Amino acid sequence: MQHLISATLPAAIAAAQTYLETARATVGQLVGKVDDTAPTSANRPLEAHDRAQRAVHGLAWVSTYVHALSALQGWISRSTAAQGTPSRTDQLIVAVACGEYLAQLVSALPMTQLEMLRPADMDCSDAARTLADDPAVRAVIEQGNTPANRAALAAAIADNDYGSEATGDESLDQVRDTFRRFAREQVRPFAHGWHLADALIPDNVITQMAEMGAFGVTVPTEHGGLGLGKLAMCIVSEELSRGYLTVGSLGTRAEIAAELIQLNGTEAQKARWLPGIAAGEVLPCAVFTEPDTGSDLASLSTRAVAQPDGSWLVQGNKTWSTHGARSDMMTLLVRTNPEVGGYRGLSMLLAPKPRGTDAQPFPAAGMSGSEIEVLGYRGMKEYEIGFDDFAVPADALLGGEPGQGFKQLMQTFESARIQTAARALGTAFDVLDVSRRYALERRQFGRSLIEFPRVADKLAMMLAETVAARELTYFAAREKDEGKRCDMEAGMAKLLGARVAWAAADGGLQIHGGNGYALEYDIIRLLCDARILNIFEGAGEIQAQVIGRRLL
Repeated sequence: MQHLISATLPAAIAAAQTYLETARATVGQLVGKVDDTAPTSANRPLEAHDRAQRAVHGLAWVSTYVHALSALQGWISRSTAAQGTPSRTDQLIVAVACGEYLAQLVSALPMTQLEMLRPADMDCSDAARTLADDPAVRAVIEQGNTPANRAALAAAIADNDYGSEATGDESLDQVRDTFRRFAREQVRPFAHGWHLADALIPDNVITQMAEMGAFGVTVPTEHGGLGLGKLAMCIVSEELSRGYLTVGSLGTRAEIAAELIQLNGTEAQKARWLPGIAAGEVLPCAVFTEPDTGSDLASLSTRAVAQPDGSWLVQGNKTWSTHGARSDMMTLLVRTNPEVGGYRGLSMLLAPKPRGTDAQPFPAAGMSGSEIEVLGYRGMKEYEIGFDDFAVPADALLGGEPGQGFKQLMQTFESARIQTAARALGTAFDVLDVSRRYALERRQFGRSLIEFPRVADKLAMMLAETVAARELTYFAAREKDEGKRCDMEAGMAKLLGARVAWAAADGGLQIHGGNGYALEYDIIRLLCDARILNIFEGAGEIQAQVIGRRLL
């Protein structure tokens, strides 16, 4: 296997990269042939990218797979450099994941459980046959994801061996150990109870997270944060989410708000808000989405009207505000210039608000709201919020310049999607932990469930795919830390991570059988939590659209 990983795999990945370039050219030609002016049922023309959407999104998925293969190769190469010879488990993970992904590239790739992408969808049948006939690719497919390798990987999982986690940076490894211990001791034992009670994450948990620096991981030290990078942020989010997705997501509120202010705020705004966010004293929430807009932010209609003294009065309705009641400040996207349509009339306000209570969730004048009951992702609660002359102070305009809100928000999307991918990793690893334990303890027909090949196969694929998604996520984070543009890589990480988490949760519930459908078992919560990952921070279809258009 060592030769397969060290010598054959690089050649196979090079062939896959050639296939990606062929697909890029072919899909570009398909898009170019589409008639942009043909009417639709809504009497409005669709762009060529939309009319060729399956091919464009398929290209995004092919690119995601190729980047995941490269990320796995990078991981095993670093493991080799550190250890001399990578562990048997590391080799098995790479062999199984790469063998499976290459096989899917040449035959059929699941964009979702209902949509299989085939090379013909991108007019790439000949290129796929060339890829399949490549000797290195054929060797990895035939020798990689084999029954024997999956069984050996499942045996390693049974021994609680998930492969190497070392990042090559001792300080980051210490960060992982610290937050994993906290999640195991202070979060994991209580997560299911919080979910079943639909309760807010307790204040004492938030206090402990704040003391550990969870809300200021990337905030500069001069503003009270840890001053670490996006890779550290990924590790923190992953480990907290491995305890409970919502606890990992508490940091997302702080990350989005802090980055908005770091990149765009005035010095006065940075001094006012960043120390409080980093200390966990200011809990921010994002208030962007409106009932009729979803991902179409250019259609936002909530207005902020400037007053003679420079303050603002906000009118309109927002929805899906996570943690909206128990927050102290809203990053509020509004239209400040109604005469300018689209994105150009939007501005971002840093709007302070009093923290709500159960009895009175929205005590501020001009602000009202109601809870949206949800299936999973509980612990912060979701809200519809109405504004009726809600007053916002003059100094709340982010950066002091109107009309920059969408541009400012877009600057945070890379980090937000990388972090969402990290939350998906934590969820997937949590599923693996729960499913492993059940498969070892549950006995049927005189044997532990893990002894049955199709149960073992599920566990093996969970680990192989989760590591692939992890390394793709870490790659995107490293690119971000190096100051490189990584919107495409961040989108790929989120696209793959969300699908992997959902597949793991679905497989984990199957391992549990009928018990998996019972509310008392953790796996049903994990299934509910995992499902949201392919929707928020950009639905999977939006991610694929962004990636595909960027590639073209």
